[in-house]
Amino acid sequence: MIHALSLAIGAGIASVAIIAVFLAFGTFNDNSELAVTPTPKIQEVGPAKITAATFMENGSPILGDPNAPITVVEFGDYQCFFCNKFFHDTEDSLLKNYVETGKVKVIFKDFTIIGADSIAAANAAHCASDQGKFWEYHDTLYNHWTGENNGWASYDNLLQFAEDLGLNTDEFSKCIADSKYAQSITNSNQDAKDLGLTGTPAFFIIGPDNKVTKIGGAQPYDVFERIFNSELEK
Repeated sequence: MIHALSLAIGAGIASVAIIAVFLAFGTFNDNSELAVTPTPKIQEVGPAKITAATFMENGSPILGDPNAPITVVEFGDYQCFFCNKFFHDTEDSLLKNYVETGKVKVIFKDFTIIGADSIAAANAAHCASDQGKFWEYHDTLYNHWTGENNGWASYDNLLQFAEDLGLNTDEFSKCIADSKYAQSITNSNQDAKDLGLTGTPAFFIIGPDNKVTKIGGAQPYDVFERIFNSELEK
């Protein structure tokens, strides 16, 4: 499943004023009602201070219309079973109904908590981004995942994925060999920790009024739908 959406970075995205954060994981299931509750202004938590950069920097190019009223920031690991489940069971419908219609834009950020293949895959996705194909490579990684730390994200496999997508393999090879995006991935991991994350996937939905709602886990489509529609009604 490779999505051919327009990739663009909104010049003003880093200036978004994040005024509230929903810091506790919600527990959602088919029988529970979703409550979107306002929370106090951002406070400094220990040494970490949550800012717009915590959400917006060290991530992917924007997927969708950069002027979309809702922003979704997803923290994921390409080896995470539940990230893969969300990708295959839910993401496509969200993209078709909300991203492709200009209502939602998406940023993907790394939280590489499982192992070496997680880091290798994340670095490769950013290397593909150098050639304008982050999201295509992102999809390819999830479509080719075969388990945790079993070598599926080997150099040879990552290079083959790049070749299949028509990337310049010489440039791509150098990028992954140099671990070009190691620092960006480390910074993204720290952003996840600063936000109190302990697992993946995790989603932060930033509404038109800049309130932030947090969703933990591979929740079904209707959970996202209720939040999106509630935010769009404001």
